[in-house]
Amino acid sequence: MILIIYAHPYPQHSHANKRMIELARTLENVEVRSLYELYPDFNIDVAAEQEAVSRADLIIWQHPMQWYGVTPLLKLWIDKVLSHGWAYGHGGTALHGKSVMWAVTTGGGENHFNIGSHPGFDVLCQPLQATALYCGLNWLPPCAVHYTFVCDDETLQAQARHYKQRLLEWQEAQHG
Repeated sequence: MILIIYAHPYPQHSHANKRMIELARTLENVEVRSLYELYPDFNIDVAAEQEAVSRADLIIWQHPMQWYGVTPLLKLWIDKVLSHGWAYGHGGTALHGKSVMWAVTTGGGENHFNIGSHPGFDVLCQPLQATALYCGLNWLPPCAVHYTFVCDDETLQAQARHYKQRLLEWQEAQHG
């Protein structure tokens, strides 16, 4: 089962993420948990989230990038749900054998990440990748959609189809 942890603070204003979620939902065995709809008060039901994660074989952290990182509710979800003794530490093996993919959208292009002492988009993966590996997850290559503020509908739809294809290929590899 694929579990998409969807963390868009303004889903009604989404262009790229909305299309990505719509196409992902057409696949079998995909569950979408929209954090900002489930927890508008940021009061995460940790037991419910851990139960959902327990059912998943592939976990997707999907969100628009905000200030070079995850959205606030996704960060809180990671802090609360990936708890000591469950996701890591003594007895924390609940995620072992599962995979994770980062599905992120950005308003700008690759050039927006070529600033600072450690330029490049790949550097931004490091905190999430390290978190995943620390919890025993298998880190899959991210699915990044850039230029979402300026993309036309045709380009956004093509990117959403690419995302769906990545999920479908993962499913086929599990059953092949």
